[in-house]
Amino acid sequence: MDRWGATDAEINATYPGDELVPAPASFVNRAVTIQASPEQIYPWLVQLGAGKGGLYSYTAFESLIGCPLVNADRIHQEWQDLKVGDKVEMCPNGTPPAYVVAQIVPNEAIVMGHQENGQWVDLWQFILVPQADGSTRLILRTRTMMVGGFWDVIHPGVFIMERGLLLGIMERAEHIP
Repeated sequence: MDRWGATDAEINATYPGDELVPAPASFVNRAVTIQASPEQIYPWLVQLGAGKGGLYSYTAFESLIGCPLVNADRIHQEWQDLKVGDKVEMCPNGTPPAYVVAQIVPNEAIVMGHQENGQWVDLWQFILVPQADGSTRLILRTRTMMVGGFWDVIHPGVFIMERGLLLGIMERAEHIP
């Protein structure tokens, strides 16, 4: 589950944001191939979050865990102005704490995470890698210092949601202009 869809080369690669949590206690890579260009996928990533595009995942599961979201079915121009420092809410009620955008490389990467005492302690890295056949690999990498106890308990649920997120973005980017 910690490397679902990811190749050895992707797991071993260095991507934007890796330097922010250089020695994570947990390192997860998940990936899908999308039959679309990075420029077609990137707008879906930019509008991630509660009150915007949602998480493109399983709405029934989101509601079950107390995080009911509406997942966008189109690109919204009013949500395309994401900047470093912006907050990305995961749930409409403000729990858990919002992610903060750490880095943006247009059409290549969006990195967001949480800080403690001015240090990044966990990251969510969305990486777009164009392929020779015109498809794109969407890699979702998590680098975190948050492990054990509660984090071990929720780990399988996080996998389910992140898998749904990747597949949801793939479905939208491949089928919705």
